Formats: sequence, C-alpha cells, structure tokens
Amino acid sequence: MDSAFLIHRLQFAFTITYHYLFPQLTMGLAPLIVVLKTLAIWKNDDKYNKAARFWAKIFGINFAIGVVTGIPMEFQFGTNWSLFSRYAGGVIGQTLAMEGVFAFFLESSFLGLFLYGEKRLSKWAHWWSAMLVFLGSWLSGYFIVATDAWMQHPVGYVTLPDGSLSLSSFWSLVLNPWALWQYCHNMAGAGLTGAFVMMAVGSFYLLSHKHIEQSKLFIKVGVISGFFFALLLIGPTGDGQGLNLAKHQPAALAAMEANFDTKNGVGLVIIGQPNVETKTIDNPIIVPKMLSFLVNRNWNSEVKGLDAFPKEDWPTNIPLLYYAYHIMVGLGTIFMAIMLIAGILLWRKKLFEARWMLWILMLSFPFPYIANTAGWMTAEIGRQPWLVYGLLRTNAGYSTSVSAANGMFTLIGFMGMYTVLSLLFALLIYRELEHGPEPVTASSGEVH
Repeated sequence: MDSAFLIHRLQFAFTITYHYLFPQLTMGLAPLIVVLKTLAIWKNDDKYNKAARFWAKIFGINFAIGVVTGIPMEFQFGTNWSLFSRYAGGVIGQTLAMEGVFAFFLESSFLGLFLYGEKRLSKWAHWWSAMLVFLGSWLSGYFIVATDAWMQHPVGYVTLPDGSLSLSSFWSLVLNPWALWQYCHNMAGAGLTGAFVMMAVGSFYLLSHKHIEQSKLFIKVGVISGFFFALLLIGPTGDGQGLNLAKHQPAALAAMEANFDTKNGVGLVIIGQPNVETKTIDNPIIVPKMLSFLVNRNWNSEVKGLDAFPKEDWPTNIPLLYYAYHIMVGLGTIFMAIMLIAGILLWRKKLFEARWMLWILMLSFPFPYIANTAGWMTAEIGRQPWLVYGLLRTNAGYSTSVSAANGMFTLIGFMGMYTVLSLLFALLIYRELEHGPEPVTASSGEVH
C-alpha cells in the first residue's frame, strides 16, 4: 500500500472518529430537550425548564466543539481526496451544501435563541426554538448520512464525458433507500447516547446526594427514552440495515459474519475469531441457521459467502470489520438488557434506591460512544475496497500530489489540536456538572 494513501486514510479516520463524538450527543439530546420543554408546559412545573436549560448548556458545548472539529472534514475532501471530489463532487456537493446552508444555520440560530431568549420569549415561542434546534440537528444528520449512503449505494447519477459523475435526480439522492435505513439506525444510536449520558449524570447526582429532584427526573427521562431507542436499534432499524447489506453489499455481510463459504442454513456467529488464512472461525459459538433466517426469513435458505466474490472485491480488513460489527451488536444487546432491568425497577418504583443499578447507569455512558464508533467502522470498512461502491476504488480517490510527509505533519497537528480541545471540553463540562441544574442549597434536596 502506498504510504501517502495509508496516511490519508489514517488522517480521515482519526478526524472523523473524533468529530463524531460530539454530534452524536447533540443529536441525542435534542429530542430529550424538547420532551423536557413539553413537560414544562404540560405540567406547568419549572423543574422541567431547569432541566432543559441545564441540558441545553451541555448541548451548546458539544455543538461548539463539533463545529470546530467538523470544519477540517470539509477541507479534507479537497486536500486529501481531490480525485474523489473531482469524480463525485457533482453529486455529493448537493447534500453537503444543503447541510451547511440549511440545517446547520437552522440549528445554530435557534440554539442561540433557546439559550439566551427564554426571558424575552413566550413559553410557546421558547418551545418552538427547542423544536427547531431539534429539527435542525436531525436534518443536518440526514444530509450527512445521505451523502455517505450514496457512497454505499450510488443512485441518481450520470457519467459525464470526462468520466466524472453528475446528479441526474435530486430526489433519488435524498430518498436513497439505503439512506432511510441508515439514518434511522444512526439516529437511534445517537438517541441512545443522549439517554445514557442523561442517566449517567442523574445517577451521579443521586449517588452524591445532590440535586435530588432533578437527578430523578434525568434518570426517568433517560430510562424511558433509552429503552425506546435500544428497541429501535435492535428491532426495525438494525434489521432493515441488515437486509440492505444482504441485497446491495453481500460481500460486506459475509465478511462481517466471517462467512467464507456459500451454503444453506447458515448460522449466526456470536463469538469467535476469524482466521482469513484458513478461511475458518476459531472457537466459535454459533446460533444454527439464524443468519439464513435473518437474511431471507427462511431457516434453510442460501447465504452467499466470500467465496462467491472475487478476492479483490473482499473488504480489505476482514478481522477488523468482523470485530467492529460484533462489538456493535454485542453492546446493543447489553444496552437492551440494562434498559429492561432499569425499566422494571422504575416501574416498580425501586430504581432510585437501587444503588447497584445507579452505579451501572453511571458507568455505562462511554459504551454508546464505543458502539456508535464501531457501527460507523462497520459501515465504512465494509464498503472497502470501494470509495463509491462499485464505481470508484479507494486507492483511486486520494490526492497523489500530497506526500506522506505532508499528511503525517497535518495528522500530528490535528492530534495536538484535538488534545487541547479535549482538555477544554472536559473543563467546560466539569464546570457545568459542578454547577448543576440549580444552585446547591439545602432546600434543593442536598444532604449535608
């Protein structure tokens, strides 16, 4: 592999992985803030307004860091992947421009209004500002996912005489069937991140005997929404995305399951280590015939293995793809179990006294970040060796005029800059958590 090509891939992987730590929380918190504002109006209780203000500040910090780390992503299309931009810019430029011009400005404008306009707006006007922040953040997410979905399943394009692509159908691009399933699955993952972070903060306060009323509210809203999003992840969205893979990227699906041989009645691998050299799975635990059922709704149906495809079209790193996929699925199953137990305890009115469960909720918040990262790794590694699936290979899309040394220099620069941003982010979040949703007084429920 060309060293410059490797460095370009590493730089993009690093910057986009770091960047997505922040939008997933803003997109996850946005609907929960709307829920809190709705409850404030419905119940005419200011504690919900206090909760919404607190989480809007957390949202704002994440939003700001997300913007700063997102800007380099746009430039890398031109600096590191110029051949790809020249080839596909006539298509993906549409959704990327719409994300910046429409969704980003909608979200940022009304976020400022929500944060600083509460005393100047009526309660319904302030509710609408929260709703428009939510719509802006989720619309922004859709345009980005639609861009990636086109790279996974290109539609609505024509090839120009110079070999580049041009958009022939705008609606085919934005209503790409791949985008619809990928978006729903992605947003359910973001929602789960928001729910787990809210539960973790609530559990921390409750275990610390601080902000008792608010902490119980955080936990309750987090558990209910977390159960809903976990169910969406495992149920319709995960299943729909799996069927997408089976139909349009069967080689990726085979690699995700380390299924090397085409056969009938294929089992689902729960645990095991893929051995590419021997084309087997070491130490496997397999649910018999389950993959055949999930793919074709038939226990004995045929599922294509990697042997059905030319080796040059296999995903380039099968072990990494396999482990990323199984980490995502495994954590998704654990999330559902945690939400089910927490939901039962909440329903029985025992959750707030179950300190063991509060510790689990508090310490679990990093895992949705890991699961979302593993999910995106699954999608992007599974698409390899294609940059635009079936049309442009990854090694044909990078900037050949940018040397490995230049790429490494900027990669190290990004690492240093993002280290500083991480420290700043941690400091700002710490200050907000220390202050809490309301002043620390004896009347607010603290135990001294």
